[in-house]
Amino acid sequence: MNLQIFGTKKNADSRKAERYFKERGIRFQFIDMKEKGLSRGELQSVCQAVGGYEKLLDPDCKQKDLLALITYISESSRMDKILENQGVLKLPIVRNGRQATVGYQPEVWKSWENH
Repeated sequence: MNLQIFGTKKNADSRKAERYFKERGIRFQFIDMKEKGLSRGELQSVCQAVGGYEKLLDPDCKQKDLLALITYISESSRMDKILENQGVLKLPIVRNGRQATVGYQPEVWKSWENH
């Protein structure tokens, strides 16, 4: 497994994801979204893996106006807006090669362990 956890130290679900993998002795790379966000390629890869950008957006984020804007702007502008404002993403984003999850999803991660 080549795991990456995109999250923040203050995000409770990001910390839970870190703990989940540490407890099982699974190595991962933690990318702090406050210091370094997702690249365009990473974001596109995660979008494909989870079934669209809608699943990446956090309905509880603090930037409600921006979230509404992203929903209504043209598809071509959407990716740029999300890349500029990664605070609208639901965390953690966990990548395992071409697979990815958004949010705390230990039931999915467990299936990765068996492969």
